[in-house]
Amino acid sequence: MIRQQAQSADSGRIGGALVHAVLLASAALIIIPLIWLVCASLKRNEDFFTSRFLPAGSGFLGVAWERLTLDHFRSLAQLGIGRAALISVFLASVTAVVATMAAAMGGFALARLRFPGRRLAESLVLAAIIIPPTLLLAPGYQLLFQLGLLDTMAGLILPAAAPAFGVYLFRQATLSSVPPQLLEAARIDGCGDISAFFKIALPLVMPMVSAFLMITFLGTWNNFLTPQVVLQTPSNFPLAVTVAQLRGVYYQEYGLLMAGTLVSIAPLLLLFLLLQRDFISGLTSGAVKG
Repeated sequence: MIRQQAQSADSGRIGGALVHAVLLASAALIIIPLIWLVCASLKRNEDFFTSRFLPAGSGFLGVAWERLTLDHFRSLAQLGIGRAALISVFLASVTAVVATMAAAMGGFALARLRFPGRRLAESLVLAAIIIPPTLLLAPGYQLLFQLGLLDTMAGLILPAAAPAFGVYLFRQATLSSVPPQLLEAARIDGCGDISAFFKIALPLVMPMVSAFLMITFLGTWNNFLTPQVVLQTPSNFPLAVTVAQLRGVYYQEYGLLMAGTLVSIAPLLLLFLLLQRDFISGLTSGAVKG
């Protein structure tokens, strides 16, 4: 008996060591490119291909610290990267809030309300998830042209205001987190559907709200194709498009491009580190019941 317990304890230690080894290797695969990006943004263009990380020299830790520079970040400021960042913050924030509220309302209606055509609406939502977004660029562009919304922020926000994927996510979250008995009790007390959504359903699916806010914010922040189709004025371009335009035709400022990339991903890393618990709990809140 004691021998079996010792063997099980040894196997548990080996399993734990293997899990930690896999996690450390995965962390290294993620962190090393970020370290390289930071180092590349501080190097001069002539040092970009001569060293993997920081330029070698006689300084502390064998690094030529005097060869590092912040000129790339100064150049970004002169090129108007701050305006592009503010535009990205505005677009991502407004789109995330509007899309999350619309998806939460739609998911609540599909999950807990009974109305004619509900099954058809659910089928249409699932069908819309299957359609690749790039196939909707041409008809979306024509519709925005007819509405006079080209080259406007509304032309980017409104098409993303009711995502089918979000509606289905909130439908699943509502089914698993909002008991129908609770809604019936609220209706008996005189609570309407809108009040029931805001006072009862929305607080119960708040983990999914946080997760979907982050998903939509990240998707809008990194959106590269749609702004180039909808917007024509370069001063209105968000950060993802502005950074891509730092590339030259015959000459590449690699350090400038890496500095722009670092500026574009730094807010996302900070946001995810702050909200990672809500993000994980939100994604798992609708994974039990369908």
